[in-house]
Amino acid sequence: MIYKFKSKAAGDVIMLGPTGDKVLALIGKDVTPKGIIEPGQMAAAIQALADAIAVDDAARARAAAGEQPGPEGDEAAAGARDKISLRQRAWPLVEMMKRAIAADEPITWGV
Repeated sequence: MIYKFKSKAAGDVIMLGPTGDKVLALIGKDVTPKGIIEPGQMAAAIQALADAIAVDDAARARAAAGEQPGPEGDEAAAGARDKISLRQRAWPLVEMMKRAIAADEPITWGV
């Protein structure tokens, strides 16, 4: 599945299925073909992504240094092997959320 996030506050953001699934799960949204992120939910969503990005960055740093996975476990270690970081994948949606908050506009997908 391909996710196309839309908002009147910014240009569209497109994510492939696995990335979109992961990002939606991280921000506490159901992984469904259609959905909405209300402006009031976006600050918490941005913080949840920032927390997940910090974990991913730490796992990548440990992997680069040849160390064992940290307390966040195997999932972060698996993400550290991916050439594209969560920071890079989530950045367009985070920027969209910041603009949507400023414009008090929702973000939708699948509609």
